Amino acid sequence: MKILKIIYYSFLVLIGAFALLLILSLFPVTGNYKLMVVQSESMKPAIPMGSLVLMKPASDYKVGDVISFTQVSKNKTPISHRIHEIKVVSGEKVYITKGDANEEPDARDIKKEDILGKVSFTFPYLGYAVTFAKKPYGFLALVIIPAVIIIFDQLKNIYFEVKKMRAAKKAAG
Repeated sequence: MKILKIIYYSFLVLIGAFALLLILSLFPVTGNYKLMVVQSESMKPAIPMGSLVLMKPASDYKVGDVISFTQVSKNKTPISHRIHEIKVVSGEKVYITKGDANEEPDARDIKKEDILGKVSFTFPYLGYAVTFAKKPYGFLALVIIPAVIIIFDQLKNIYFEVKKMRAAKKAAG
């Protein structure tokens, strides 16, 4: 019975932590930490595809830092690559980036205003769960169904406690 309680409460903590990660990834706060899912293998092996990266804007970036920056393309998905070189063009710093798995540096120079932040920490493969949870079936499977199970379990506990109290009242009176 004790092992079931441990499993139950571990499950609750896991669901709570996952829900918090999901919420944080949906509502990034400007100027603060942000979460982003890595959607390519360009930073492999350092950051595998499907990882969740935690990033924060910094006052200065240096060669070797992994940064996330905006794209100019249609899909606007941010990219996370390592700073390969820093140049000064027209009195302004520009960053040359390169994915660890790529042979050549990126063609586009990155300006400081295009940088979303420096990658502080990675959670390998956790991004797959976040991406799945953002879809209707994933949200249902990972959030709604466990919540209903927890609520049902608590209602069952309340029912049995009320039943015990009534039996105790009946026996006493």
